[in-house]
Amino acid sequence: MTTDHDEATPSVRLRSDGLVDEDTLAYARTKLDVVVSRPGLPVVTGEVRIVRADAHHAGHPWLATADLRMGGHQVTATAEEATGTEVVDRLQDRLRGRIDKAAASWREAHRTVAPPWRGGGDGSRHGAGPGSTAQHDRTA
Repeated sequence: MTTDHDEATPSVRLRSDGLVDEDTLAYARTKLDVVVSRPGLPVVTGEVRIVRADAHHAGHPWLATADLRMGGHQVTATAEEATGTEVVDRLQDRLRGRIDKAAASWREAHRTVAPPWRGGGDGSRHGAGPGSTAQHDRTA
């Protein structure tokens, strides 16, 4: 059985396969909202899937995968655990670290550069342009 749950955050879709109970899905939605809706982050879109294996002999029957897009960066994470809450907690921890790293990269790429008259620009020294005394002091 596959179900879609996208009530709270329409940009991040929560899907489930297997015998995943509603309490686990509600817990996952709460944890996901905490990670992706933090202030200062660009828009996060994508999908999180929670799967519970039918095999009783599996040591870690719960699997969670996340495939998200954030400000032009792809963020992925997976987790396998013995219970639904453990797999959600593990996925949240992994996503938080990867989203923080992608957000820092995104902020660095979108940082505004000061105009040349305020010391920004190409990194050349102030006063070393054409016609300056720094250029005329050099004699051949």
